[in-house]
Amino acid sequence: MKIQTRDFGEVEINEGNILTFQSPIFGFENYTRYVFLTDDSISEDFVWLQSLENPDLCFILANPELVTDQYCPEIPQAVQQQLGEEHNYMCWLMVVLKDTLQNSTINLKSPVVINPENKRAAQIILDAPLPVRHPLMQRWKGAL
Repeated sequence: MKIQTRDFGEVEINEGNILTFQSPIFGFENYTRYVFLTDDSISEDFVWLQSLENPDLCFILANPELVTDQYCPEIPQAVQQQLGEEHNYMCWLMVVLKDTLQNSTINLKSPVVINPENKRAAQIILDAPLPVRHPLMQRWKGAL
């Protein structure tokens, strides 16, 4: 299937890789179908979450291990029921790019959680006291 994207132009995707958000991304409730895109010239710790419903809507996500080795959010039971009670969920964190990477931030409070088995996804807000704007280029100094 070919799709039009914001950052990569027209690309071919495998329909089996389409993610369906059971709890949409906050502020973007009308968009529930996305796909991960990657750039071979950039670290695999970053992915683009491209909307299939709006070619201009795309989020940059980062692997939590960029900022901490201890990121292990507790997924609420209600979210587990929405995603399917698979316990090998993937977590990705929203990135806000600024003028430099040193000024860019990552949202530790509201991860995107994905069940890789059924491709269901949700963005959640954790109860833990985690920052919404943590420096992307600084490792987390406390226990998560």
